[in-house]
Amino acid sequence: LSGDPHTPLSDGNGKVSRVIRIGTRKSQLARIQTDSVADKLKELYPDVHLEIVAMSTTGDKILDTALSKIGEKSLFTKELENALEKNEVDLVVHSLKDLPTTLPPGFTIGAVLKRENPHDAVVLHPKHAGKTLDTLPENSVIGTSSLRRAAQLKKRFPHLDFKDIRGNLNTRLKKLDDKDDFSAIILAAAGLRRMGWDDRISQILGPEDCMYAVGQGALAVEVRARDADILEMVSVLHDPDTVLRCIAERAFLKRLEGGCSVPVAVHTQVKDCQLYLTGAVYSLDGSESLKETMQTSIKVDEQVQRVGVTAAKIPGDAQDRAEKLGADLADLLLGKGAKEILTVARQLNDAR
Repeated sequence: LSGDPHTPLSDGNGKVSRVIRIGTRKSQLARIQTDSVADKLKELYPDVHLEIVAMSTTGDKILDTALSKIGEKSLFTKELENALEKNEVDLVVHSLKDLPTTLPPGFTIGAVLKRENPHDAVVLHPKHAGKTLDTLPENSVIGTSSLRRAAQLKKRFPHLDFKDIRGNLNTRLKKLDDKDDFSAIILAAAGLRRMGWDDRISQILGPEDCMYAVGQGALAVEVRARDADILEMVSVLHDPDTVLRCIAERAFLKRLEGGCSVPVAVHTQVKDCQLYLTGAVYSLDGSESLKETMQTSIKVDEQVQRVGVTAAKIPGDAQDRAEKLGADLADLLLGKGAKEILTVARQLNDAR
């Protein structure tokens, strides 16, 4: 598209309509997630022409290194944000858990969509069909590239052996099925469900086995913070409960300064106008952990960003309380020694 990205296009009937370009990663899951957002926007705004622009990101290219070792928060988002900044695209769809808690200046999350199941799932090697993590044989090898998953599961299932596995969903499933290296792999249930691979989910891990990552299962639409019209357009996609839960989770992580390279896990619930947040930090082997739960009332219109999220339609005081809940819970854990646990985890991981 040449010239000004905001040049309206005529649809031939003399009716003018604008082109909105959506940036996405090239992986199949990213495309599916982006298409689902595009479909929702098409339904709501039939006159808008949507174009999808796919690009490769650093995270997609560096496949031989564990994520936590690369140490770059914006691994899957940098190229997409560059395109956003240069006006090559108008919005970008991400998995919220890939977005750092502080966005680069000029960007904001304009929509957080209704959350898919946020829990982790066990996918078994076909030869172990019918088993669970509990019943897998001693020293079975479980693939996960997440320090958060490994730390919790090592403690909970000491008879299992955990090893790194990288690659997108397709690659990981192939590595599991085609070789005998892994007895099972742990993946986000949300991604498997979006891919239509529900039948591969052998077990969903509840919070007592494995709490999830901040923002897991939620899609986020990132836009230029100054684009009022685009912000307004995507804001209808916001799911209020998901927004408040994810603001609390992101505020918790931000105060702890956690990211891909430290084991931090959360669990949130909205019930009877109360927002419940459980947060935990772990040593790499899960032997040390701190876990607490707090709640706040979210009963309840201004334009403020909170940990990178702009949600004008959701009562500001509810958002403020969600953000404070996350920070307060982090402070509670920090007071009990969370900083030390995370520092050691980070140092050990860097030395691996």
